[in-house]
Amino acid sequence: MNSKNRFKWRHFEKEIILLNVRWYLRYALSYRDLEEMMLKRGVKVDHTTIYRWVQSYSPEIEKRCKPHLQPTNDSYRVDETYIKVKGKWKYLYRAVDSQINTIDFILRAKRDTKAAKLFFRKSLKSSHTSTPRVITVDKNPAYPAAIKELKEEGFLPEACEVGQIKYLNNIVEQDHRFIKRRVKPGLGFQSFHTAWRTLRGYETMHMIQKGQGEEVKKGDVKNQIKFIENLFELAT
Repeated sequence: MNSKNRFKWRHFEKEIILLNVRWYLRYALSYRDLEEMMLKRGVKVDHTTIYRWVQSYSPEIEKRCKPHLQPTNDSYRVDETYIKVKGKWKYLYRAVDSQINTIDFILRAKRDTKAAKLFFRKSLKSSHTSTPRVITVDKNPAYPAAIKELKEEGFLPEACEVGQIKYLNNIVEQDHRFIKRRVKPGLGFQSFHTAWRTLRGYETMHMIQKGQGEEVKKGDVKNQIKFIENLFELAT
């Protein structure tokens, strides 16, 4: 679907929609915070409308961004963090490379070998990732078991090393902090579907912030905004 049709039938200008979605995914704001911020700028929009925009455009931002991500390296650091969904803890599997660039992520209901395998398969299929030379994991026994099975199935090379070294995995644990800051204002998610759609937006915005987009550097806020606008053909 092209950019023009993607915003068809909306009652607000596409620039306003994308601005709200970008702010929500980038900063620790609630939907009511954005409603108030827009009202101060002379735009009356209900917080539930902003919520629907985020649900609609977060996966779209991820989809459009993926082909424009710079390649990650072959040193994987893998860990999972907890996300509360409808009062229960779920597991957000995440991987970064040795330069703290996000490799991939997935939300799962369980913390087991099946979930770990699904995560690794998804990571290996991503267009911006490299085949891992080494995978550093925590003490979760599901990871070595999943890696062993994937090697037997031919999805991972036999030469791929697996390490359980705490200090090497600190960078992915530190990288979890951004997701905690985003989730906190919303006080948790009310459904798995809602959580996954929103998290896809959080993670993609974080990758852009880290400078993983083409010709986008970390800390270059103006070019990061332009990069997002270009994804939807809004930049002038």
